[in-house]
Amino acid sequence: MMTNRHTSGLPVAVVAGIVVCAVSVGAQNKVRIVQTNSAGDNVHIIDPVTNRVVGVISDIEVSHGAGIAPDGSRIYVSDEAQVTLDVVDSKSLKVIKRIPLSGRPNNMAVGRDGRRVYVGIIQAPGGVDVIDTASLQRVKTIPTKGTIHNAYVTPDGKYVVAGSIQGRTINVIDAQTEEPAWTLDMDLGIRPMTFNWNPDGSTKWIFTQLTALNGFAVIDFATRKEIHRIKNPDLPPGKATVPEGSDPSHGMAVTSDGKTLVVCSRLNNHLYSYSLPDLKLLGGAELGGKGAGWVTLTPDGKSAYVANPVTNDVSVVDIASMKEVARIPVGFVPKRNTTGMLP
Repeated sequence: MMTNRHTSGLPVAVVAGIVVCAVSVGAQNKVRIVQTNSAGDNVHIIDPVTNRVVGVISDIEVSHGAGIAPDGSRIYVSDEAQVTLDVVDSKSLKVIKRIPLSGRPNNMAVGRDGRRVYVGIIQAPGGVDVIDTASLQRVKTIPTKGTIHNAYVTPDGKYVVAGSIQGRTINVIDAQTEEPAWTLDMDLGIRPMTFNWNPDGSTKWIFTQLTALNGFAVIDFATRKEIHRIKNPDLPPGKATVPEGSDPSHGMAVTSDGKTLVVCSRLNNHLYSYSLPDLKLLGGAELGGKGAGWVTLTPDGKSAYVANPVTNDVSVVDIASMKEVARIPVGFVPKRNTTGMLP
């Protein structure tokens, strides 16, 4: 069960179904962090109990995004060098198929039921490629306004949300019809996103980072309007920024209880935490590694794993204390990471 599949506040029947699934999968699978390395040719698997690398996927050059099948049987990796979605067997950690895409990919997401994978296409004209996981074929490219940097699935699984840097748009796609639902134009390019949810499980807000902003915007999903724009704290005197990296704030996630939003600041070399829904700053963890390019959380929401593309490692942050508790060496220029259950 991946970290973006929240149970807090969901209807009892839905929670029961998730629990049954978790028990059947969890009997043989364990929580793992999958870390891509954007300037290398491999992907690392981290055990969050020991904070050690326990597996390596080889022969994927310029990996971008990664996702895990709900049953843990496969890992999907968007491959910029081959212009493919690479399918990896979770037990052998071998690439078993490379699915040709409509253009060079960036980040991707796995549907809640595992039947589809959605891949953001950064190469013009852009779009979201839809991969059928039964046939392992690309079945459709959904048009978008602008090329796509990141694609996500909402917590309830009903929508795919794709952000465009070039188009400065958030593209919302109906996952059932696989057609565009609505598009929001913004003033800056769309970078990483995450979500929180209403008591019925529907999407409440989209949190999105923006080009050149050391912070994030908050979009109300129902009204399709920006309602807040938050700036990360300034560094205190004597603290130096990290100039390396393309954006000042890149990577964010919401804990499984829906109470905390964590936000990377590349510029400040911090991971910040904000309370939800009031968006008050709770604290910040200064990182020993440099770059703060992406973040994923353990399912219990207790630990964050921050990819550091400048120092080629992953910082482990304890959410309760907002302290870095470990650093894990990985490959060259680690960026996107994700959490799921693997053998």
